[in-house]
Amino acid sequence: MSDDDLVRCGWAVVRAGPDAELYRNYHDREWGRPLYGGVALFERMSLEAFQSGLSWLTILRKRQNFRRAFSGFDIEAVANYTDTDVQRLLADAGIVRNRAKIEATIANARAAAELGSSQALSDLLWSFAPPPRRRPATPSDIPSATAESTAMARELKRHGFRFVGPTTGYALMQATGMVDDHVRTCWVPYR
Repeated sequence: MSDDDLVRCGWAVVRAGPDAELYRNYHDREWGRPLYGGVALFERMSLEAFQSGLSWLTILRKRQNFRRAFSGFDIEAVANYTDTDVQRLLADAGIVRNRAKIEATIANARAAAELGSSQALSDLLWSFAPPPRRRPATPSDIPSATAESTAMARELKRHGFRFVGPTTGYALMQATGMVDDHVRTCWVPYR
């Protein structure tokens, strides 16, 4: 339960302060809501990859900086980044400065561009969405990866995507509403 008396998923309840509002808004308005479109999904895929090994709160705090640094996650623009852009990004204190993740984001933009259209990325990712199922009763009922996220990761790798394994793939599925992992007691309406 939070200060507004709404029951939320446990991960979304943090101490009072600006981070509490940031997390609560992300949980209430974005996480688990169906998201379509290549640019929007490319952004989420990239942010999930950057989050690997870090807290999601770190990424949320820096999200606007990521958008600025990566040309609004425009797939064609990022696909055309050069070594000069990699150096610029490594020097940008507003984002996570991890060379492997930066280079993976650029490689992923190139792989997405090779699919032929922004919509093709959306179609590819959503093709792995499982049928709707009942919400989990508790957080311990939520898997870290599934057969679908494993298949997604395998197919993305086949297309040249990097840093999107089964666990990151499942986190992407959760974040973009391909699966609804809000716990049953959570106030967010079932999709």
